[in-house]
Amino acid sequence: MPSLPQPSADALEQSTCLVALIHAEIVAAGGWVPFSRYMELALYAPGLGYYSGGARKFGPGGDFITAPELTPLFGQALASQVEQVMQLSVRQVIEVGAGTGLLAADLLLELERRGTVPERYGILELSAELRERQFDTLARQVPHLASRVDWLEALPESFSGAVIANEVVDVMPVHLIVSRAEGLFERGVMLAGVEAAAGFRWGDMPAQGAVLDAARALALPEPTEGEYVTEINLAGQAWVASWADRLQHGAMLLIDYGYPRAEFYLPSRSSGTLLCYYRHHAHADPFLWPGLNDITEFVDFTAMAEAAFEAGLEVLGYTSQAHFLFNCGVLECLARRAPEETADYVRAARAVQRLTTPQEMGELFKVLALGRGIEMPLLGFVRGDRLHTL
Repeated sequence: MPSLPQPSADALEQSTCLVALIHAEIVAAGGWVPFSRYMELALYAPGLGYYSGGARKFGPGGDFITAPELTPLFGQALASQVEQVMQLSVRQVIEVGAGTGLLAADLLLELERRGTVPERYGILELSAELRERQFDTLARQVPHLASRVDWLEALPESFSGAVIANEVVDVMPVHLIVSRAEGLFERGVMLAGVEAAAGFRWGDMPAQGAVLDAARALALPEPTEGEYVTEINLAGQAWVASWADRLQHGAMLLIDYGYPRAEFYLPSRSSGTLLCYYRHHAHADPFLWPGLNDITEFVDFTAMAEAAFEAGLEVLGYTSQAHFLFNCGVLECLARRAPEETADYVRAARAVQRLTTPQEMGELFKVLALGRGIEMPLLGFVRGDRLHTL
């Protein structure tokens, strides 16, 4: 792909090592692995995967920009919802996949300003490199609050308080499903040649077991010719359901890009939603430079809500990111930022516009609230709640 920046020699060497690892796994599996396994290795193989390696991922020097990288106003507005959840449960927070640590710093500072700083702020992060960056960010931005932060190796056995997962579910490994006139297939990964350097190619197998059951339940479009390709995030559903055994009192906020099921599996979306990101370029080849690209998919929010509900959690709200941020007072946070017409205000206003306009992140991103024991409506969903669309 000549339009993409070329990786450094060190990065290419790391990718070559990961290719060899995946190659060996495919050989050991008999020549085919589901795409979910390929994606898991490409993103999380120890020391080599995209999120477990050392490459910069977030911000202008990385591959993509998340909302906390755009502006602290995102975290300041989110603090309103976190504060309410803590007031209705326990003054504790867990952030899953905390990126560079900027969201944690913004939340802690804003909650301190409100007089509701959490007694404990846990960060669940699988990447050792990102844990180091998060530690440095918090030590620099909120040194007086850093003692309240600890890092978790796994989900807690029991928790009460607020859970935040911003752009987490979209990078969980997915199964690729292919619907053709002759039936349902699972798309996996095979070797393009006998040599490790030959790379990979697609290969389809008849869908089986839980994958087949999940695909049948969706009633996917059945093209008379050609094929319909989509994703099923069984890992995300299992992860959400696992919180039902842990969340005793409080709420979890899933913030991500995606759709309700009726929009996710439209006949017109026949190529699925899988995307890769490299140096702020989006492309569709997950076999290009494994370990150097982010691989992501849109979230089926209906599936996440169903998995939570069936496991015993309550579905508390679902809306667009724009409605959520407006409900949480992002414009009041902007007004507090700086006097109007100053350069700082204009920059902050542009960031808010990017977070909230339908053409940018405002409609593409959604917020789903799940919980237990929350008796009051959550303020982030008081206007524009779309639970009926799930």
